[in-house]
Amino acid sequence: MYTLTEQQISFIANDIRTRGIGMVSLQHDLLDHICCIIECELEPGGDFERFYPTVISRFYQQELREIEDETVHLLTNKHLYTMKKAMIYSGGISVGLLTAGVILKFLHLPGAAILLVLGIFILSFIFLPLMFTLRVKEKQEKSNRMISVVGGISAMLITLGTLFKVMHWPGANVMCMLALLLMIFVFIPVYFFAGIRNPQTKVNTIVSSVMMFAGCVLILTLIRAPHATRREYVQQTRQFYINDQTVKNEKRLADAITEKDPASEEIYQLCEALKTFLIQSETGQPKIDTDFDKSEALIQDTWANEHLSRAPEQMKKLSELETKIKRYNNAEGIAFRKVDTNVFDLNNRVQATLIGLNQIQLTVLQNRRELVAMK
Repeated sequence: MYTLTEQQISFIANDIRTRGIGMVSLQHDLLDHICCIIECELEPGGDFERFYPTVISRFYQQELREIEDETVHLLTNKHLYTMKKAMIYSGGISVGLLTAGVILKFLHLPGAAILLVLGIFILSFIFLPLMFTLRVKEKQEKSNRMISVVGGISAMLITLGTLFKVMHWPGANVMCMLALLLMIFVFIPVYFFAGIRNPQTKVNTIVSSVMMFAGCVLILTLIRAPHATRREYVQQTRQFYINDQTVKNEKRLADAITEKDPASEEIYQLCEALKTFLIQSETGQPKIDTDFDKSEALIQDTWANEHLSRAPEQMKKLSELETKIKRYNNAEGIAFRKVDTNVFDLNNRVQATLIGLNQIQLTVLQNRRELVAMK
């Protein structure tokens, strides 16, 4: 076992101060550690001057003052350890919830929606913010910090867009589109030019950039462009308009050749009231006219439940309609077509619900004509 002299200990202490360690407590700790290592590993009579540089180099990567910087960082950010633990736990929990939710969704079992929502919520509002906060706090170049910030914003927009898509909330496509544009025009260029300057990361940077860019472009091809979306809205509005005109023509013909049946008339009027409400809520106008394209009265991809759930009176009418249709279908002595009740599935789009209401009206009107023909 080697025994250090007072002169050698003083040399080590001075060297520690010279290398940029200003904290007295840290100086004493480092001195104690270095002296213990030398006395344990250096053989008696060994060369202290040659052995000392190999020992001191174990405490840093580039310079010894890194230890003081890291110590100050830890002392001033005592909550970092808690944040790291929270990040790890939240990441594991979100992955578990998402995996379970996807499995239940594929198996069509209950509970899938709540697990997916919880998983995406934890991922978006706990894991990702913690991860990118810790990344920004790390000592790194300005370009790397920008990469972390933009990457964090893009990731949160994508996960939130997915959450909004799952919950059928408006704005999902906007958030996903914005995230992809940030990735293509900000994140990937900054990542590429920051990494390509380093020969050690040049190849990996090029490969990663190409893969990220190709992935973003492929996802963009699956998103409808604004003009294509509008064309789709025009087409489905025209489909409803034509269908609705057929119903009105059938109504005029049925009224002309048959007497009004109270049961079918009540069903018809309830359907008409629900159609007016949905059209008003969706387009801002009480009905669809021939100039719906010019007036921008278009039926979009809104879910029927978004409008009906906010209108208790309309939900009451819908329930009343369901009751009357059941009574109508179960009436004795009626040998004609039954009324379809798929319209009561509120998970349908507005267009599908409107066409379903048209189909109910058309069925009861045709039944009236068939009754006359049977007589």
